[in-house]
Amino acid sequence: MDRRIEKTRASIINSFLELRASKDLERITVKELCEKADINKSTFYAHFRDIYALSEELESQLAEDMLRSVSPLDPFKEPERFTESLYYACIAHGSLINILFSGSRSGLFIERFEESLKKGIEALYPGLLEDPLVSTLLTLEIYGEYNAFMKCRHFGDSKVISILSAHWKNSLGMLESSSASAQASARQEG
Repeated sequence: MDRRIEKTRASIINSFLELRASKDLERITVKELCEKADINKSTFYAHFRDIYALSEELESQLAEDMLRSVSPLDPFKEPERFTESLYYACIAHGSLINILFSGSRSGLFIERFEESLKKGIEALYPGLLEDPLVSTLLTLEIYGEYNAFMKCRHFGDSKVISILSAHWKNSLGMLESSSASAQASARQEG
């Protein structure tokens, strides 16, 4: 990519993050962003469809960057290390999470994160998420553990992360036994 294009794009993103740190997404205008980035509107629209598209791209990129930071850990083969690394990545990216996912977007972080995590699992284990049991339990774990982490941080991050890591490992055991039971039932019916 051309350096001027990269520099302009970085200016747009940095200006957006500055505005987003103090304003709800719905209150940021393209005009205001362009003034802050010292660009014209047509330059903005050459990079992004609108303010929401810019925000969505940054949100998805953050979730993917967090997962890349724990890669190549496998959530099924190294569940405790994976979970610990993931929550420490949440802590490390906390200020950016708070900026991008505040106001009306507060509930979207976990959705973006689930999408990215499931995409990564699908790449490691093609077809696994087509199993309704696996997909449902994985969604339950993602949402449940993240909410527990956020609500219980007052006990100390290390303590909560340790509990959640052990829980994920136990949940995998339950998933394996449920999957084996479902396969055995299917064989008996067939």
